[in-house]
Amino acid sequence: MQALTKRSKVVVNKQLSFVEKLYLPAILGGMRITLTHLFKKSATVKYPEKKRAISNVYRGQHVLKRDENGAERCTACGLCAVACPAEAITMLSAERKKGEEALYREEKYASVYEINMLRCIFCGLCEEACPKEAIFLTNRIVPVEFERNDFIYGKDKLVEPMEKDKRIDVSIRETTEVAEFKKHNEYGHNQVWDGSKAIDTKKKKKAH
Repeated sequence: MQALTKRSKVVVNKQLSFVEKLYLPAILGGMRITLTHLFKKSATVKYPEKKRAISNVYRGQHVLKRDENGAERCTACGLCAVACPAEAITMLSAERKKGEEALYREEKYASVYEINMLRCIFCGLCEEACPKEAIFLTNRIVPVEFERNDFIYGKDKLVEPMEKDKRIDVSIRETTEVAEFKKHNEYGHNQVWDGSKAIDTKKKKKAH
């Protein structure tokens, strides 16, 4: 029969010797490799009791930041969801009601904000797209879960605590340009809501 290609190889049915049939050389060779590994430094660590040093640019679990007064920075603009290549972010916007100025930084906020951690590829594009510095990727590792629904992270897991001592420091992820920009309080982006300076729109309308 004519060969289809010129790369054909003749297979030789070599018979095993008596020593090879005992598999002793192969077993001893395997034990030698095992013994050499016993005296080497372990490549694994006992997490979470021990943790490896993480790079400053490591992208882990997300956080939704608050401003200096504890109000949520996110305005539900949707730019992070649009920028996400995995379509892992979904949100619903709502209008801020009277008396909620201390809870939400601007008139529009995210009533629902969810990230599907099973779809997220931790690329950081949501962080780059956010104009309000509301979402950052931290050095925290996403914990293991047993159910798929537990990987849908809502605001209860994403928004940082109200207490200042429990806030998550993300200054390492800010560029020098952004850090310099935040020093200028005259810019509206850096101003914090002050209830004593709030304008009563009803009184303003009556005056006109």
